[in-house]
Order: sequence, then structure tokens, then C-alpha cells
Amino acid sequence: MAASELYTKYARVWIPDPEEVWKSAELLKDYKPGDKVLQLRLEEGKDLEYCLDPKTKELPPLRNPDILVGENDLTALSYLHEPAVLHNLKVRFIDSKLIYTYCGIVLVAINPYEQLPIYGEDIINAYSGQNMGDMDPHIFAVAEEAYKQMARDERNQSIIVSGESGAGKTVSAKYAMRYFATVSGSASEANVEEKVLASNPIMESIGNAKTTRNDNSSRFGKYIEIGFDKRYRIIGANMRTYLLEKSRVVFQAEEERNYHIFYQLCASAALPEFKTLRLGNANYFHYTKQGGSPVIDGVDDAKEMMNTRQACTLLGISDSYQMGIFRILAGILHLGNVEFASRDSDSCTVPPKHEPLAIFCDLMGVEYEEMAHWLCHRKLATATETYIKPISKLHAINARDALAKHIYANLFNWIVDHVNKALHATVKQHSFIGVLDIYGFETFEINSFEQFCINYANEKLQQQFNMHVFKLEQEEYMKEQIPWTLIDFYDNQPCINLIEAKMGVLDLLDEECKMPKGSDDSWAQKLYNTHLNKCALFEKPRMSNKAFIIKHFADKVEYQCEGFLEKNKDTVYEEQIKVLKSSKFKLLPELFQDEEKVLSPTSATPSGRVPLSRTPIKPAKARPGQASKEHKKTVGHQFRNSLHLLMETLNATTPHYVRCIKPNDFKFPFTFDEKRAVQQLRACGVLETIRISAAGFPSRWTYQEFFSRYRVLMKQRDVLGDRKQTCKNVLEKLIQDKDKYQFGKTKIFFRAGQVAYLEKIRADKLRAACIRIQKTIRGWLMRKKYMRMRKAAITIQRHVRGYQARCYAKFLRRTRAAITIQKFQRMYVVRKRYRCMRDATIALQALLRGYMVRNKYQMMLREHKSVVIQKHVRGWLARRRYRRTLRAVVYLQCCYRRMMAKRELKKLKIEARSVERYKKLHIGLENKIMQLQRKIDEQNKEYKSLLEKMNSLEITYSTETEKLRSDVERLRMSEEEAKNATNRVISLQEEIAKLRKELHQTQSEKKSIEEWADKYKHETEQLVSELKEQNSLLKTEKEELNRRIHDQAKEITESMEKKLVEETKQLELDLNDERLRYQNLLNEFSRLEERYDDLKDEMNLMVSIPKPGHKRTDSTHSSNESEYTFSSEITEAEDLPLRMEQEPSEKKATLDMSLFLKLQKRVSELEQEKQSLQDELDRKEEQALRAKAKEEERPPMRGAELEYESLKRQELESENKKLKNELNELQKALTETRAPEVTAPGAPAYRVLLDQLTSVSEELEVRKEEVLILRSQLVSQKEAIQPKHTMTDATILLEDVQKMKDKGEIAQAYIGLKETNRLLESQLQSQKKSHENELESLRGEIQSLKEENNRQQQLLAQNLQLPPEARIEASLQHEITRLTNENLDLMEQLEKQDKTVRKLKKQLKVFAKKIGELEVGQMENISPGQIIDEPIRPVNIPRKEKDFQGMLEYKKEDEQKLVKNLILELKPRGVAVNLIPGLPAYILFMCVRHADYLNDDQKVRSLLTSTINGIKKVLKKRGDDFETVSFWLSNTCRFLHCLKQYSGEEGFMKHNTPRQNEHCLTNFDLAEYRQVLSDLAIQIYQQLVRVLENILQPMIVSGMLEHETIQGVSGVKPTGLRKRTSSIADEGTYTLDSIIRQLNSFHSVMCQHGMDPELIKQVVKQMFYIIGAVTLNNLLLRKDMCSWSKGMQIRYNVSQLEEWLRDKNLMNSGAKETLEPLIQAAQLLQVKKKTDEDAEAICSMCNALTTAQIVKVLNLYTPVNEFEERVLVSFIRTIQVRLRDRKDSPQLLMDAKHIFPVTFPFNPSSLALETIQIPASLGLGFISRV
Repeated sequence: MAASELYTKYARVWIPDPEEVWKSAELLKDYKPGDKVLQLRLEEGKDLEYCLDPKTKELPPLRNPDILVGENDLTALSYLHEPAVLHNLKVRFIDSKLIYTYCGIVLVAINPYEQLPIYGEDIINAYSGQNMGDMDPHIFAVAEEAYKQMARDERNQSIIVSGESGAGKTVSAKYAMRYFATVSGSASEANVEEKVLASNPIMESIGNAKTTRNDNSSRFGKYIEIGFDKRYRIIGANMRTYLLEKSRVVFQAEEERNYHIFYQLCASAALPEFKTLRLGNANYFHYTKQGGSPVIDGVDDAKEMMNTRQACTLLGISDSYQMGIFRILAGILHLGNVEFASRDSDSCTVPPKHEPLAIFCDLMGVEYEEMAHWLCHRKLATATETYIKPISKLHAINARDALAKHIYANLFNWIVDHVNKALHATVKQHSFIGVLDIYGFETFEINSFEQFCINYANEKLQQQFNMHVFKLEQEEYMKEQIPWTLIDFYDNQPCINLIEAKMGVLDLLDEECKMPKGSDDSWAQKLYNTHLNKCALFEKPRMSNKAFIIKHFADKVEYQCEGFLEKNKDTVYEEQIKVLKSSKFKLLPELFQDEEKVLSPTSATPSGRVPLSRTPIKPAKARPGQASKEHKKTVGHQFRNSLHLLMETLNATTPHYVRCIKPNDFKFPFTFDEKRAVQQLRACGVLETIRISAAGFPSRWTYQEFFSRYRVLMKQRDVLGDRKQTCKNVLEKLIQDKDKYQFGKTKIFFRAGQVAYLEKIRADKLRAACIRIQKTIRGWLMRKKYMRMRKAAITIQRHVRGYQARCYAKFLRRTRAAITIQKFQRMYVVRKRYRCMRDATIALQALLRGYMVRNKYQMMLREHKSVVIQKHVRGWLARRRYRRTLRAVVYLQCCYRRMMAKRELKKLKIEARSVERYKKLHIGLENKIMQLQRKIDEQNKEYKSLLEKMNSLEITYSTETEKLRSDVERLRMSEEEAKNATNRVISLQEEIAKLRKELHQTQSEKKSIEEWADKYKHETEQLVSELKEQNSLLKTEKEELNRRIHDQAKEITESMEKKLVEETKQLELDLNDERLRYQNLLNEFSRLEERYDDLKDEMNLMVSIPKPGHKRTDSTHSSNESEYTFSSEITEAEDLPLRMEQEPSEKKATLDMSLFLKLQKRVSELEQEKQSLQDELDRKEEQALRAKAKEEERPPMRGAELEYESLKRQELESENKKLKNELNELQKALTETRAPEVTAPGAPAYRVLLDQLTSVSEELEVRKEEVLILRSQLVSQKEAIQPKHTMTDATILLEDVQKMKDKGEIAQAYIGLKETNRLLESQLQSQKKSHENELESLRGEIQSLKEENNRQQQLLAQNLQLPPEARIEASLQHEITRLTNENLDLMEQLEKQDKTVRKLKKQLKVFAKKIGELEVGQMENISPGQIIDEPIRPVNIPRKEKDFQGMLEYKKEDEQKLVKNLILELKPRGVAVNLIPGLPAYILFMCVRHADYLNDDQKVRSLLTSTINGIKKVLKKRGDDFETVSFWLSNTCRFLHCLKQYSGEEGFMKHNTPRQNEHCLTNFDLAEYRQVLSDLAIQIYQQLVRVLENILQPMIVSGMLEHETIQGVSGVKPTGLRKRTSSIADEGTYTLDSIIRQLNSFHSVMCQHGMDPELIKQVVKQMFYIIGAVTLNNLLLRKDMCSWSKGMQIRYNVSQLEEWLRDKNLMNSGAKETLEPLIQAAQLLQVKKKTDEDAEAICSMCNALTTAQIVKVLNLYTPVNEFEERVLVSFIRTIQVRLRDRKDSPQLLMDAKHIFPVTFPFNPSSLALETIQIPASLGLGFISRV
């Protein structure tokens, strides 16, 4: 194919990039031959000119179509080259989180540095039995392929795991071994698979260490052979080790650690058993502190030490040996702390009493002086003499380190040897699978001897790998018969020859080691002289003479020669070894004894294999005389021999390859470093595999797949009947170059790139077809749209124009109306405005005038008030001025008068002093006296008149005085008021001044207050508005809260209801869990029982001596049936002595427990009986009430009362019989036990008990006979009473009346009827009285039962406190007393019954006599003429058939014959097809009924035991036949239902007919056997599920997933080397129709066998669960199935299954719900997966899927066509974020082995037992019906 056809515009290519290794780009224009530059555009949008190499003119590699990106197999890629491989791995690892990828026969495993949930037990089960190509790549798939090929090809297998340190080799090997251990199991009880897995912790602790690249790096290679027997079960294992890195013991680089075991010891130093080792912190020891990193994050060394010790114990390494190992390891640590002091340049010494050396010698059990001496000296032996030479300090340190390395290496080999002994197979090994965990190709800055050996081993493995790949390619070509052309591939034999051939690197190294003065420099010169310029693979570095370069298959590696000789010699001074051999510590010499055996020339290892490690090893073939020439082989020679042995082993096996890749050097999870990945891909041979595949025909298609995929490229005339010829014709037209493809027998082989070319043609064809379809559809849609739009436009125009005309007319009308309206409106507005203005003016005037008048009035009022104030103030001021003036005048007058009076007084005083004055005075004195006398008289008269006046005046005066006094007081008060007023005026003036000031302040404050008031008002208004709003909000909230409270109340009720429902569901789930747990225990018990039987059969075969006394306890033995013995071979009497011999001491405890259980059971029975009697009492009271209401309508029913009495008597008899049996068994147990104190045969208590038991048993026998006689009498009486009821028949009476013609007869009949009525009335009264008496007796019985119950409980409590011997005696005494009381009660009842019988006999005689008289009278009244005139009609006299009781009788000796014919030899497909469903169950139950009727407990027990054992035996023999298992499941259930239906318990008798109630069991309670049969039914159901699972399992994946039910929807994608199962239906391929046919077959068989409908629903639900779980699990593990079209196929298939359920009326079985996870997974494949809305829809839709399952499906989603889009990583992250709160199981897969707990709802049968006929074909002629 020309490059111009492929390198066209928009074609995508890969170009080299220094950072990303390869970058993707797109061609901007077509490439033409001769172009030197390609115009490219990178993915980030940058344009680039890519220059082609002018010499090679090689074009950049093309990129694969997107549809092929992310394939499971790299060989499925159309373009096979390095960038395609790298990109495919990156897409799978980063986007899809898939760490495994196939590359042809290689599994590429990328270390995720994160724990992934893909290694659980469910994943192992999913991969078990699957083809390697049918499932997604996995280490389990490789392990399964190896296991399958070992079993199929009878050839040993090998799994080769390689890779860099930290790539995950050890983990991969560990998971492979876990897979073998889980799938195969072990052939013995020694749990070999656990031991194989337990070897991992030990080997990791002593062989793994922390490096800069890996925290748990294996520092040795190992090859583990897992041995299998002929049944391919693990029987043992063997381990070989290679090249232990001993140098790590004494030296660690920065950030590295020594081997884990040293740090585990230091972390556990505080343990008591480790005190003697004198350990400390890891930083104390020189050998553990050099790396400076003693702790690994997330690792607890002390806990790991516990795991190591547990693993050692499991592998049989005793505690003493373990402590010995730890002593040696501790000694190595102390040895590293030994220091040396230099004496001179050539000698040194150990410091005296050096503590580390002393501890080392103490732990090793050697002499301190000897070890100190030989650490500083060495012995030189010549031909004649021996010298002891001191060594320098440097040599002493090297010798110390060499000794430590040697001890550790020998200890390592010793542990490996003991692990191999523990894993050694005890039986012959048939085949093995080897797991090789070996280092990958290594190159560092400084490469030494270890890297040389590792790369040498990888060269050998790469050669073997290339040869194997080449061989497979050749076999494939020859198988398909296509021309074979030699494929050129890289052969690394020259490199191997350079290393191991004669005069090769290793040979020259060994030769130099033999030289006395050999050195690294001289060896390097020999290498240069031998190989430089002679071998193209050998080079010398330019700047060094102590190094060399070898071109390996992966890369060039430069090795430094320094240290090669020393490491190759592995020198240890013999004297130091001899000191250790002389140790008193036993384990230490053992290490070096093994070394001597290896070094001796004649010895060989016992197993024939060589211990493969760096310690000395015997080669596979020793040359004669070799041991005499050399004392010890070099490390290189040993390694070469072990490597040859390994290659021989691998070549003798079928290899499987696992290549582990380290994605980055920083241990970041899911981070991909392209540079590091490419280096490892080149080094591990993956690219070489790709190159080999690309050189041939890498793409391979079957003809059918090619036809299905590329049918679109064919025309109808090209399609022929022969698919092969059709494909050939089409290919010849599509690809002109015939060398690009070849036709094989079944496949078409394509060269690289051809599939991409075909995909391009197909995509172009589909694109053209899509464009044509789109063009046509779009044209049709546009035309349709145009016509619709045109029609709509015309319609719209018509309607619009009419609407516009109507609108215009309407507008004109509205305009005229508007003008009129406007006129009146404007007038109205103007008038209204005028009136408003006028009113406003008047109002303003009125307001203004009023305001002016009010102002004037206020002014006048103020003036008037001012005048009043002024008047009063002026008056007050005038009065005050007047008073002041008046006081001044009066004062002046007083002063003047006083002065004048003083002058007069003075003058008078002077006159009085003179006589003349007196004389003058006496002259007119007498006249005056007379005058005065006269005046006195006058005055007396006047006085009297005046006195009268005065009296009158006094009266007036007094009144006036009072008035004046009041006025004075008033004036005084007014004066005071005036004073106060003046004071007040002054104070008022002061206050006015103050007030003025305050007024100013108040005004300023007023302003501020007004401002604040305005603000406050505003705020208040705002607050009020807010409060109003809040109020409204609160109202709304109140309403909302009221509504919410109402809703909450409603919700609470609903939630309570939901909670109740959920709790009910939870209880149901708990019940189902308990039921499931119980049924799983039953399943495990049956499995162990079968295993026990198999082992017993094997023992019998091995011993080949029959044992007649052999007994097997049946699995149906329940815990409550300790007194029964289910033996299928011997009788109970024969087994009794054997049981007494085997269990003399255990029986006592069993008796005590059984006695306790019996007492407990008796108490529960009494409680149940009490409850039943209470219910009976309530029922009787109701009947009594009804009887009173219907006395005249209801005739007496004495027969029912008799039946009740008889049933009650039968119950008492059965109770007594059962108690008798229990006493017999207790007696037997007492005779069997050997308690010397109480139960000795000669003891008095023993004799008393026996006498009492004998008397009670005799009395019971007598009562039994009386009861049988009474029963027969009652039956006869019942038959005799029946004619009485015919007398009351209305039809007979009516006929008699019609026959009576004359009045006498009528009168006589009337008298008879009256007498009959009276008789019936008396009987009714008596019945009523007896009923009341019976009620009283029942109440008394209930009271007595209560007392009895309390007494029983007290007795039980007392018994539990007694010792066991006294407990037995007390229990027996109590039982005897209780039986005696019950027998007395029974005797009383029997006496009552006798009285009743006698009374009934008398009544019967009276009735019989009256009936006879009536019949005679009637016959006499009939005339002979009437008899003659009566026509004689012929009467058919039926033959009276025998009344069968529904029982079958058989003889005791015919029991085995019955079981054989009815169970063991009954064929469901033969005789059983034409039988009544469940006939064997009915026959068995009828036999049980007869044994119950005979009261033969031995016969019942024997029959039931034989039946159960027979069913088990037939199921064990034909347990894989669905019809057999279904047949016996239905019969077991029917037998169980019969035991319930006829048990006599009221709960099971509701649907019985009266006749069926008569058939109930009378003597035995078989409730315990019902439990046994229920357990048996559960086991059969589980076996049925396993059978149908085995039948359906091969069909499910093919029919539900792979087969195209809707043809043409799914596109077939190109497959790689590991071919998938084709989705095209070939012959023999299962389809959905196959599954439905099988379901129909299952359903028809179950219906034919009469299985209960509820049980059929449970079986169907289980089948659908298996189908859904297996389909979903495969979907989750198959990337090719996760596509949109496959989702459609699955949904269609599920709809077909639902249709089947509807057809069978099984939609309510719960089967559809079990398919819900599968339905949601199919919907998830089909829904849109882009936006957040899509994510929300997915989260709400997929509620039946777990988060892990949803994410897994999204990660696996793969477009089948280019038109689909991949799911973005961001979308998956969104889904994970949304689902992180969901609490579901982290488990990825569904448990396909889960079995739902089964229930057996009671299903009574309407079939009457007496009507069942036994067909002769069953061969049961020895059975007779009863």
C-alpha cells in the first residue's frame, strides 16, 4: 500500500520528543513522494515542520484509530510500534485505571503504588475456569491458563515474573501462588496451600530489604515449584534461590536498609524471650545504621516480627530453632560492632574485653580468645610449612564482613532448606507449576559483579523468551497452513557466548581468581586483549582502564572491574569457620555441615536438586577429578551452573510471562513516566515481542468475524453462501498487494497496518453512507418543513388580514366613541377641577380668617391678662409703699408724743411737790364727791342700761369679733401670702432668669431632641414597618410552621409507618440472615458428612476387612433426639453394647442434659396445653351463648361431645404412652450408666424405683385395655344413635303427614310429635346442664394446670441447684408422682365415661322401642289396596364397599424392601412420570399413620430413619441429575406438609375436611422429625441450586453477553493474539434461546413433580440471581463488553427473561428484582455521560450498583465505532465525588455463589388419603390398605 494513501491530510502520526518520548501530530496536507518536510500540527495547536531523514527518508509512525486505543492486547493494534504500545499502556493505566495488559503471550503489569480491590476471593472465582482471552488481563488469568494447560496437556508449567526493583514482581508472584492455593485446594488435611503462602513472610523477612526504588525489594531470585497430584490439588512445594545479595548484610547505601529481619529483631528487643540477645535500637548497630533510614513509613517491624514467627511455626520450625536463628542473627549484628586497633601497618588487634565480640562469642558459643585471634590473623599453608600471619586493620575489617556475609548466607540456605522440608510432598508429585520471581535487567551509574550476573541471567531468559515467541508464531502459521517465511528476530546468543563461552568473561574471571597474584587490573587487561576489536558486543571506555562495556539486548552497560575478583572468590578464612564449627551451639555447626556436604566430591543433595544460591553449589554435571583440583567453586561458576539448571527446567515446561513495569521513580500512585516506561519496555522484551509480531502477520480474524465487521464494504452480489470465498473475493478487491494478507484454514492473517487501512475504508464508507442518509433525511425534513411553513404562512396571512380589517373597523368605532367619551370626560374634568379649586379657595379663606381671628383673640387675651397682672402688681406695689409710709408716720408720731409726754411728766412731778397744790385740790373735792355720788347713781342706772346694752352688744360683739377675728386671720393670711408672694416673686424672678437660661438650653436641646425625634420617628417608622413586615413574615412563618407541623405530623406518621416497614424489612432481613446462616451450617454439615462417608469408604477399601458393627450417625440427627439412634445398618439392640463400650463416661452428661431438655419441654407442653384449654373454654362459652339463642332450632349433638371426649381421651393415652416411653428410656439409661452411688443395681433406691416403675407400667397397660374397650363401645353407640337423627328429618315427616288420611292418624301423630318435642327439650336442658358442668370442670382443670405449671417451674429451679446424681433421682421421683396423679385423674374420667355410656344405653333403648312402635303403627294404618295400587319401582342396591381409613400396612421385615422400591430404585423419568405428584410421600405417610395407629414407636422411628437415609443415599448417588433432586425435593416437602397437616395441631388443621381430621396422628408427636425433614429439604434445595447452577453456568456468559440476539447492532472489534470468544452464533454456541429453553425445562420438571408454587418461585428467583450475578461479574471484568450496543443487547435479553416470567405468572416471585443491578449496568452503558446533569441522573438511577461497580463500568466503557465518545476522566471523578457519601460495599463483584434462604410455607393437600391407589408398577404388593 502506497504511503501516499496513508499519509493524507488529517492523518495522525507520532513524532519523537525529548520530554514525552513521543508526541501526537496531525498532517495538514497530503504527503507526496519526494517531500522532505511534513506540515504537522501538534495536539496543543502548534504548527510544526517535520524534516524527514534525507538518508532513510523514513516517515513517522502512524497513529492507530481511536477505536483501537485502550485494547486489552497490544497485538490487536493495527500499527505495532513503540509509540502505539506506550500510548495504549498509558491510556489504560491513567484513564481506565487498568494495570494489566496483554502483549501477545506476555502480561504487562504496571505497579499502581496503590491497593486495588481486584484480588479478592470473588475475583479469583470469576477467573476460575475461564479462557484467558475471554476476561480482561489479570495475573489470575495467567495463573488460570497455566493451571488449565497443566491439567489439559499433562505438561509442567512455569510463570516467569521479571522486572526492575519496585516494579511489583514479588507481589505478582504472591498473587499467582494465592490463586493456585485458592483454586486447587490441598489433597490432605495439612493445609499445604497455607504453608505455601506462609513461606512468603519468612522469605521476605530474610531476603527483602528497603532500597531507594522499593520499600520491599527482593534481593534474591527464587523459583518456587508448586506440586500437584493426579487430581491437580496442591500436595507440596519446593523453592530454589539465586544470587542472594550478601553485600547488603555489611553495607547499605544512603536511604536504604539491611534485610528486614534485623530491624524486626531490634523492634522486638523488649520481649522477654529476646533479653538474652542483648539487642537495642537499630541505630546502635553498624550493620543497620549505615543507610540512615531504619524505619519504613506505614510498616510496624514488631508486628511483622510476629507474622514471621507465626509463619515459622506454621511451617514446622520449632520455637527452639526459631530462637537459634534469632541468636545467629543477633550475633551477626554484634559482630558488625567489633572494632580493631592498628599496631602497625601490617597488623592489628581487638581491644581487650571488647563487649561486642564477647556478646558475639557468647551467642555463638565459641571461645573469645580464639575468635579474637583469628579475626586478626590468617594461616598460610605452603607445601612444607604452615605460617600464621597477622593482617592489617583493613583486611581484618574485610575478613569480619566476609564472615558475617558467610554466616548469613548459610543461615539463609538453611532456612530455605527447612522451608522446603516443610513444603515437601508426602505423596508422589504428578505435575508442578513453577513461579520464577527474578530480577530484571539493571543498569546503574556504577555497575559491579551483581549487575553483571543479573544481566547475564536476563540475557539467558530473553533468549528463551525469543525462542518461545518465535516457536508460537511458527506453530500458529503451520496450524493455519499458510506459507512460512523466516522472521528475522534479535538473537542474543553472541552476547551469551561473550559471557559464558570458553575464554569468555566468566572463564577469564575464574582463571584470574586461580592466579596467586591475580587482580582486577590484570583481569581487565586480559579482557581487552581477548575481546577488544574482536567482538562487536565488547567495548572499552575511553577514559578508563578498569572498566568494560557489553552491549546487552536492552542497552549498553559499563561494568567497573573493581571488586569482581573478591566477589567471585567469596573468600572466608577457614580458621574462622573452624572456630564456628567447634561451637557448643548446636544450630551453628549444622549450617557448615551442609556446606561440607556440598564441597565434598562424592556427596549430592538428597533431593537430587542443588540448593541454588550464591553459596557453593554442586553443578549439574561434575567433571571427573574436578574436586581434587579446586577446593571451592567460584560464585560465577556456581551461578552459571544454577542458571543452566533453571533454563533446563524452564525449557521442559510451558512458560508464561509476566513483565512488571515501574511507572515512576517516586512511588506516586497512577503516575506514568514515559521515559522510564520505555526503558523498561525495551529491557523486558515487550517491544521485541511487538517487533516479531509486526514482522509477520500480527492481525488475525476469523472468516465469520471479518464478514460481520466488513459486511458494509460488500455489495449484495458479492455475498455468497460460502463465507470464506466471500471474504477472499472482497479482500482481493480491497487490497491489491496479496503479500499484505494470507488466508488460513480458519483465519485471515494481515500484515501490520492493514486492519487500520480496512478500518479507514470502512469508516469512509460508513461516513459516506451517513452523509447520504443525512442529506436525504435533511432534504426531506427541509421540504416537509418548507411545505408546513408555507401552509402555515398562508393561513397566518389570511387570519392576519381578516384580523387587521376587523381591527381597523373596531378602531374607527372606538375612535368615534373615544371622541364622545373625551368630550364628556374633559368637561367632567374641568368642572371637577373648578369645583375643587373653589372648594379649596373657600376652605383656605375660612382657615385663614379663623387663623387671623384666633391670633387676634390670643393677642387680646394676652393683653387683658397682662393688664390684670399689671393691675395686681401695681396695687401690690402701692400698698407696699403706703404701708411703709404709714409705719414711718406712726413711728414719727410715737416718737414725738413720747417726747411731749416726758416733758409733761416732768412738769407734773414738780407741781406735786408743792402744798398749795394739794389744797387747791381739796377745795372742790367735796363738791366733786357729791357730784361724783350723783354721777355714780346715774352711772349705776346707766350702768344697768349699759349692762343690758352691753349684754346685747356682747352678743353682737362676739359675733362681730368672730367676724373680725376671721377677717384678721384672713388678712394675716393674705399678709403672709403677700409676703410669700413677694418672696415668690423674687424667687420667680430668679427662676425666670434660670428658666431663661434653661429655655435657651432647652431650645438647643429641643432642636437636638427634635432632630433626634425626627430620626427616632424615622427609625421608629422604619422599625414599625420592619415589625409589620416581620409580623407578616411571622404570620406567614406561623402559617408555614402550622402547615409544616401538619406536614411533619403527616410525615412523622408516614415515617413511622416507613420505619415500621423498614424495621419489618430489617427483621425479615435478620430472619433471612439467620435462616441463611443456619442453612449454610446445614450445607457445611452435609459436606462434612459426605466427606466423612467418603473417608470411611476409603478406609474400608484400604483395610478391606468388613466391620459388622459399623454405625453411622445420620446427618438428620437433631439435638433434641438424643434418645434416638438413626442407624441404617444395625438395630438399636445390636448397637447398645457397642455404645456402652465406647461411651461409658460421656453418657452421664448426655442423660443429664436430655433430662433437663425433657423437663423444659414438658413445661412448655403444659403451657401450650393450658393455652389450648383456655381457647377451648372460650370457644365453649361462645357455643353456649349461641345455644341459648338457638335452643329451638338446633337439635342436641351428643355425638360431637362424644367425639371430643374420645379425642381428649386419645390425647391422654398418647401422652401416657410417650411418658411411658421416656420412663423406659430413663430406666434403660439408668441400667447403662455406671454411677456407683445412686444407680448401682444393688442399691435400695434402684430397687424402689424399679418396683414403682413396674407397677406404674402395669397400671398403664390395664388402663390401655379399658380405653380400647370403651372406644369400641362408643363407636357402636354412635352408629346406633344415628337413626335418631333421621326421625327429625323434615322431608320424612312431611311425607308421613301426607300419607295420614284420617283425623285419628293426625291426632296420633300430633301426640307423638308433642312427646318428641318434650323429649328433645329435656335432652336440650340436660345438655345445657352438662355443658355448664363441663365449663366448670375445664375452669378447674385450668386452675390445676396453673398450679401444676408453677410447681413444675419451682421443681425445675430446685433440680438445677442439685448435683447431677440427686437431680436424676429427684426428677424420676417427680415423674412417678406425676404419672400416678394423672392415672388417678384418668380413672375418674373413665368412671364418668362409664356412667355416661350407661345413661346413653338406656336412652337408646327407649328411642328404639318408640321408633319400633311408630313403624308398626304406620304399617297397620296402610291398607292392602294402597299397597297394590302403589307402582313398584326397580331399586338399585349398591354394594357396600369397605371403608378405608387412609392407612397402609406392611410387615416389619418388608421395611427395607419398601425403601428400596419406593426410594432407591424409583426413577423420576420412568415410573414416576405417570404417578400422582407426591405419591411416594403419601405412601410413606400412610405407612407412618398405620404405625401410629398401632402405637408402635419402634416401627415409626425405624421407618422415618430409613426414609431419610434412603433419600440421602439416592441423592448422593444421583445428586447431579436435576430431575432426581427436584423429584425428591417436592416429595420431601409433601411428606413434611403431611406430617404437619395430620399432626393434630389446630394451626395446621384449618383447611382440612372432617374426614382428613379423622386421619390425624393419635399417639405420637413427630414435631422433632418435622425439623429433621425440614433440614433435609433445605439440603436438597441447596443441592438443587448447585445442580441448576452447574447447568446454567456455561450458558450465561455466551447467551447473555456474547451472543448477538439483535443482529448487526454490535460491531466486532479486531482481536489480538488471545482471541475472544466470538459473539457470532456458531454450532454448539449457547444463545439466549438456550437459556430460555433450559428455564422452561426446569419449570416443567418442577411443575410435573408437583413442587409447591412458593418453592418454585424461590428456585426461579435463585436462577435469575445467578444469571444476573454471573452476567454482571463478567461485564465488570471484560472491557470489550462495555459499550453502548452491548448495553442494548443486555436490555433486550433481560426483557426476554421478564417476558418468560410473565408467561409463567412468576412476576411476583422477586426474580425480576435480582436482575436490577444488571439492568442498571446496561442503562449506564447507554445513558449520556458528559455533563453534571448526566452525573446526577446516573447517581440517582444506579442505586442497585455499588460505587466501585459504577466507576468500573465507566472506566471500562469502550466505543465500538468511531462515532461514539469515550468517558472523560473528569466525569468519572465527578461521579466519585457525588457517590462518596454513599455507604455501600467496597466489593466489586457480586457473590454468584450466594443462595437465598429457603422457606417451606405450609401447603395442605386436598387429596383424601383413602382415595389413593397404589399402582402395580411400584412393586409394592406386600403393602395392604387399611
